[in-house]
Amino acid sequence: MAQQLDQAAGQHEDVMPLLGIDHVEYYVGNARQAAHYYSKAFGFSVTAYSGPETKVRDRASWVLEQGEARLVMTGAMGPESPIARHVLEHGDGVRDVTFRVPDAAHAFEYATGQGARGVLEPIILEDENGKVVRSSIAAYGETLHSFIERDNYSGPFLPGYRSEPAIPDEGPEVGIELIDHIVCNVELGKMNEWAQFYRRVLGFDQLVHFRDDQISSEYTALMSKVMWDGVGRVKLPINEPAPGKKKSQIDEYLEFYRGPGVQHIAMLSKDIIKTVDSLRRRGVRFIRVPATYYEAVRGRIGTIDQSMEDIERLNILADRDEEGYLLQIFTKNVQDRPTVFYEIIDRHGSRGFGLGNFKELFLAIEREQEERGNL
Repeated sequence: MAQQLDQAAGQHEDVMPLLGIDHVEYYVGNARQAAHYYSKAFGFSVTAYSGPETKVRDRASWVLEQGEARLVMTGAMGPESPIARHVLEHGDGVRDVTFRVPDAAHAFEYATGQGARGVLEPIILEDENGKVVRSSIAAYGETLHSFIERDNYSGPFLPGYRSEPAIPDEGPEVGIELIDHIVCNVELGKMNEWAQFYRRVLGFDQLVHFRDDQISSEYTALMSKVMWDGVGRVKLPINEPAPGKKKSQIDEYLEFYRGPGVQHIAMLSKDIIKTVDSLRRRGVRFIRVPATYYEAVRGRIGTIDQSMEDIERLNILADRDEEGYLLQIFTKNVQDRPTVFYEIIDRHGSRGFGLGNFKELFLAIEREQEERGNL
C-alpha cells in the first residue's frame, strides 16, 4: 500500500513507557485572552490557573480541557521573561509537548543516556494534594518534551495551580475526545535526523513514510515520517520541505516561525459532523477544497456510516485504506502568522493520515499561501 504502516504494535519494544500526551503548553502574548479564545471558539473548559494570585510571579498560565485533551496557555508578566522572548521570535506557539509517564526520573535518565539534551532534571513538586515529578528534554527548535509523573497527585493540574469555577458556555458542544497526533515542521534534510532521535531517545518506531511524490503539486512538495510509541497513545509526524519551483507550506512556516516547531495538532472526534458543525457555529474557519473533490471521493471512499451530503456541506475530507476509513478537516491558521492550525479527525478503523486527501489539501494550502503573497 502507498501509505505503508511500517511497524505493527505487537513488534514494538517498550523501552520508554509513555501513558499518553499529558498536555501541550503554548507560550502566548496574552494567556487570558488565548484561554478565552479556545474556550469560546473550540469549546474547551478553563479548569485551572496559575499566576500572581497563586504566588507565581513571572507568568500566568490557564489550563483548558475537553475530553482527554489538555492545553495550557502561558504568558509572561514582563518583557525580561524568556516567555516574552519566545513570543517575540515565534509568535504564539507550542513550547512543550508533555508526556505522562509512570517514572519521570527514569524517563529523563533513559532519554539523556541516549543522547537527548537535558533541560530540567527530575524535580518533585508538592502541595496539600500530593506530589508530581517532572523532568524535561530538548526537542526540535525551541520545543521541549517534559515527562510528568502524576499518579500521587489529586489537585486541579499541578502544584501552584488553583481550580477555576466553571463558566457557562452557551455555544454548541464540540465533542473533542483527545489529541490524536502532533505534527512538527523541521528544516530540509532534518526529517531523518529527528526520526532517529525519536527512535533512539523515546524508543519510537516509524509508522508511516510519505515521499515527496505523494505530497506535492506542480510547484511545491514535502516529505513526512510518522513516528509513534508502538501502541497509538503518541503519534508524532515530522515534515520537511522538498525542493520545488516555489516556496512550500513548510518553508513558509519555517520562515514565519523562525525555525522548527509544532505546525498543527490533530484532535480526535467520534462524530465529526457534529464537531465541525459546532466549530463553524462558534466561528472557527476551515480550509476549503473545491466541489470537484466530492465527485471523485464518492467512488473512492465507498460505503460509510455518515451522510455524504453532510460531509460535502461541511467540506470534510474522506479517505480509506485496508484497515478502514477516516474523515478529517483542517482549520485556517489561528493567529496572524501563518504557523499553527488544527485538524479534526474521526477514525473508523484506519490508523492512517489521509494520504488520498493530501493532493487537494496541498492545493488548498497553496491557494492560502498565494493569497498571503508567500507562494
